[in-house]
Amino acid sequence: MKNNSIGMKLLMAVVTLAVLTYFGIQAYLYFDDPLTTTVAYTYQVEEGVELTGYVVRDEQVLEEEPSGLVRIQRDEGERVSTGGVIARVYANQEAMDQQAQIESLVTQIEQFQYAQEAALGAEASLKLDAQILSNLLAYRGYVAEDRLDMAEKKGSELRGLVLKRDYTYSDATDLSGEIAELEAQLKDLRSKAAGSVRTITASRTGLYSAVVDGYESVLTPESLAELTPSKLSAVRADSSVQSDMGKLILGDTWYYAATMSKSDAETLQKKQAQGIGLTLQFSKSIERSLSVRLESVSEEENGRVVAVFKGRTYLAELTLLRQQGAKIIYKSESGIRIPKEALRAEKVTVNAEGERTTEQTMGAYCVVGMEARFKPVEVLYNGENFVLVRSTAGEDQEKLRLRHGDEVIVTANDLYDGKVLG
Repeated sequence: MKNNSIGMKLLMAVVTLAVLTYFGIQAYLYFDDPLTTTVAYTYQVEEGVELTGYVVRDEQVLEEEPSGLVRIQRDEGERVSTGGVIARVYANQEAMDQQAQIESLVTQIEQFQYAQEAALGAEASLKLDAQILSNLLAYRGYVAEDRLDMAEKKGSELRGLVLKRDYTYSDATDLSGEIAELEAQLKDLRSKAAGSVRTITASRTGLYSAVVDGYESVLTPESLAELTPSKLSAVRADSSVQSDMGKLILGDTWYYAATMSKSDAETLQKKQAQGIGLTLQFSKSIERSLSVRLESVSEEENGRVVAVFKGRTYLAELTLLRQQGAKIIYKSESGIRIPKEALRAEKVTVNAEGERTTEQTMGAYCVVGMEARFKPVEVLYNGENFVLVRSTAGEDQEKLRLRHGDEVIVTANDLYDGKVLG
């Protein structure tokens, strides 16, 4: 019994030692070969200059201040041709109510006429259904964008279309009598309203804007050539420039004038001279990138200059902008982002005999199944602790192409192509 007890103790000691040895080896292997990975993903970097400046346009303030009730006929940013109606002025509320009745009668006449045409065939009804669907989608979009002015206008059009469609279901074989009666009422109302309504028209072609902020006469395209950093910082709106009618924005060109360091301006000049395009991104109000050209740089004042950028697109979306923060971008690069530690300068392979060969090529090891696989890449951009790369594998080597979502190996010891990862 005593010998059996000693033997059991020795066996337990051996088992305990074996377990401790096993866990010790595993801990050593873990800390000696720390396999860490991360996910590669598509990323874009932009290099540019942050600044604050003013949007400058060729603007004509509508100075006429009519007496009576004014009803603007144009939307913000809508183009108006020479002679086009900008607003209607009503002598009193009665005249405005008469105009509302006139518009209602015109709509009813159109509905009856459409219903009479629709009774002759199904093609008109199908066309009307398509218009209703299109207007409904547009109405929903304006509501989602919180553009209630456009939603109200589109809603009015939609109501008229729905009423037209409703009339097509009724017996509309002969509506001549109803149409004649409505036309007589319309003629009588127009006769009564004659002289109580006048129109204000555009003297020149331009984009309409309802907002007059006082900078129209202070910041003009002609004044840009004389701007300096001190003059731009001293710019103030002219409070005497006011109008309830709004203004017209002439031409199709706009400018952005901002103060920046002389070194930044020189960088932009060099980039533009090299044929690199410049883009401008406003910090708010408009999300799209706008193509611009550095038009001029002022004389230096204490290391600062005024840079003037010229744009010729999307003016209709910039009618409400004046003093705005922005970023001028001169370099943009897109690629797959991986840590710098994951980038390898050589590919290691092991043949059947266990011999290793090394090939000088740029790439990254990725986890594919339970193995490490080398995927060749080209570096597009070097960041502080990351790089942007693109795959250099051929189109016939799909398995070797680095893609968004791949699991990239950041750290590992004894790494080679085809290594089985535990």
